[in-house]
Amino acid sequence: MLLPRTFASAYGTLPLVLNRVPPIPTPGRLPRRDKLAYDLDRSNCAREAKTTKGAMTKFGIGQAVRRVEDQRFATGSGQYVGDFELARQCYGVAVLSPHAHAAIRSIDVRAAKAAPGVVCVLTGADAEADKIGGIPPFFMPESWGGPKGFPTTRPVLLADRVRCVGDRVAFIVAETEAQARDATERVVVDYELLPALIDVEQAAKPQEPKIWDDCPNGNIGVTIAFGDKAATDAAFAAAKYVASLRLVNNRVTANPIEPRCALGGYDAADGKYTLYTTSQDPHSVRTALSAFVLHVPESKIRVISPDVGGGFGMKANIYPDDVLVLWAAKRCGRPVKWTATRSESLLCDNHARDQVVYGELCLDANGKFLAIRSKAYQALGAYWWGAATAPLFWSLMFIPSLYDVQTIDISTSAVFTNTAPTSVYRGAGRPEAIYLIERLIERAAQVTGIDRVELRRRNLIKPDALPYHTPTHHSYDSGEFEKMMDKCLALSDWDGFAARRKASERQGKLRGRAVTPYIELGGILNERMELRFDPGGMVTIIAGTHSHGQGHATAFAQLVAEWLGVPFEAINYIQGDTDKVTFGRGTFAARSSLVGGNALRVAADAVIARGREMAGALMEAAPADIEFKAGTYTVVGTDKRMSIADVARAFFAPVGPVLKLGLGLDGVGTYSGRPGGAPNYPNGCQACEVEVDPETGTVRIDRFAAVDDLGMVINPSICEGQIHGGIAQGVGQALLENVVYDGSGQLLTGSFLDYGMPRAADFPLIQSELVEIPATTNPLGIKAIGEAGTIAAPPTVVNAVLDALAAFGVEHIDMPLTPARVWQATNAGAKANGKQKG
Repeated sequence: MLLPRTFASAYGTLPLVLNRVPPIPTPGRLPRRDKLAYDLDRSNCAREAKTTKGAMTKFGIGQAVRRVEDQRFATGSGQYVGDFELARQCYGVAVLSPHAHAAIRSIDVRAAKAAPGVVCVLTGADAEADKIGGIPPFFMPESWGGPKGFPTTRPVLLADRVRCVGDRVAFIVAETEAQARDATERVVVDYELLPALIDVEQAAKPQEPKIWDDCPNGNIGVTIAFGDKAATDAAFAAAKYVASLRLVNNRVTANPIEPRCALGGYDAADGKYTLYTTSQDPHSVRTALSAFVLHVPESKIRVISPDVGGGFGMKANIYPDDVLVLWAAKRCGRPVKWTATRSESLLCDNHARDQVVYGELCLDANGKFLAIRSKAYQALGAYWWGAATAPLFWSLMFIPSLYDVQTIDISTSAVFTNTAPTSVYRGAGRPEAIYLIERLIERAAQVTGIDRVELRRRNLIKPDALPYHTPTHHSYDSGEFEKMMDKCLALSDWDGFAARRKASERQGKLRGRAVTPYIELGGILNERMELRFDPGGMVTIIAGTHSHGQGHATAFAQLVAEWLGVPFEAINYIQGDTDKVTFGRGTFAARSSLVGGNALRVAADAVIARGREMAGALMEAAPADIEFKAGTYTVVGTDKRMSIADVARAFFAPVGPVLKLGLGLDGVGTYSGRPGGAPNYPNGCQACEVEVDPETGTVRIDRFAAVDDLGMVINPSICEGQIHGGIAQGVGQALLENVVYDGSGQLLTGSFLDYGMPRAADFPLIQSELVEIPATTNPLGIKAIGEAGTIAAPPTVVNAVLDALAAFGVEHIDMPLTPARVWQATNAGAKANGKQKG
């Protein structure tokens, strides 16, 4: 019996009988039935093209499309690691070292093993027996052309020596988290206390005891330098003016709304590990697990990073806790989940910044910058960890910023201390660099008597000097830096300041202001993106990047809607699963729009080119005669046309041109940024006005303006959200946030009672303006936005507060400018200058 079937093709609905198949169309010719169907579909195609054009206008590049992700986030439908529950799941809790530096004499876990509900107890000795490896740094300075540094490997559980409070010494797995926490109290560790070094300058001294015995330069892991010492010394000797400062860039931590969480499983049948983790970069986690820790092929490890509630660089690397849940799952034969408490997060998450720097800027009689000299000490913490190398370089490379100065002698020493490791955090070295140069310029304005805006204006790089090669080997390709400053001054109503100051004075308040031009780097490393149509004409973006608040599912869909002309709602988005995404480098360092966006453009072009072959075959034309525009393939000079959705469907037909052209419509794109490719240089300017109560030291931000050159803007709403979030974190560092240890290495800021966090009430309405000066370094003209707000905000706020306190002779206060510090400074200044407050 013959069974009739039908299949929907791009060129009609064809009757199929199992033993009768229509002839295969050859390129350039259509069977009569297909030509008839094509003629009937032309009017539909025209209507679809019109709809697509409207959708592109509404959802394409440059439109403030609402983030599609927010629907599930706002309704509680997001899926975070904490939301996953696996069958027979148990819970893990780590035993943490209470000492900053100590030798481990012994660990007794017998009582813990006997505790109610305990499934297993793991120690460093077990890790050695099971050949569980330690975690090395992502990369070292020599990978970036710098001097050789001293790498450290961080064991997942310590067996011999702890080097900071929070080092993990045992891992308890129990039926419930409460039982596991109770059992940690039964682990007895015999410690022999060793000297602890907390202060970075003290730790750098050669006579201090070593934290790592094999480190060849005491506690200094590396010293990186740029410039010409002799030329710099000569410039300083000939200079009319010199501005000097010692600055502390305070230690902070990311505090994302979602604490870190890891859920591990092991399938004994196929020897495969599965890790659910709060990671910005799941493929690098898989690589580290395979190469260094578990010593199994990457194909035996699946890493899933679902919705992630903020990362800011802190979640960019693997942690011991990721390893512990996988190892414990194999040991126990059951899935194991670990979730950090907020106090554990403050103690064990990567910290950042923690720099002391001595800086000098010399000028001629006209205020021209002649040279910069600086020496910094950057705390590594107890381990060279994650991507800690990046802020070492970038805190030096961007000291010249947007200013025309070619003579420098700058260096930084990476110093081990008995504190939590530091690594990347939003900005990663650029905030330190911009803070130094902008504080020096403010000091130079005082020394020279030149207006602070005018001093900056005289030294900003002019447009006709572009491309401009900096003395730290960056080449700025595009920008109008003075114009950006002028726009920001206008946006902030700089000229209306005097009246507002008088109004503040009538209320017994002090008012100050500041302006900060900035530049940064975006788009490092390379990326892979994939586009894949399904038989129904829907398209899926398979992203190597990872969105954890950036809105990629929206922004990337806008690009695809524009380029391919498909309806915005017909675009699906996949990320964060190493079994679904072939490869990716995740999201950090403001890279996704450049490397991800340009890789997506390559993938889209590949789709268009492949679709052109099918369209040519179906419309009896050579591929060279096919034009693609607004989602439609057209035979040049005719009214023959087909939508890309219909072409995609034809790639899944059981007969027709697909038999020659191959099954499926898809495309893969890759793109490289720095190193090896071209980065981009987002830049802009921020201005701030503050009001200070001299009686209490309270600082209130009254105005904040930001003007940012982003190159091509994909979604202005998302960009402004990124700017606002970055400013909030920069303001937090300037006024509130501070990780504090006592002299013995005990963390004093172990909860939000002690660690200050900014709140909505701490901010005015931020005025934002986006400027599109396309980058010349990439086909899309894109510049990044993810780090910008954080980079310029600290010096903007600090300089504004110091401007307000100038009447009291206050020249400097180290961050954070808490009410207590401001009050102490105003009182000391008033006393020294014989002034009366109030």
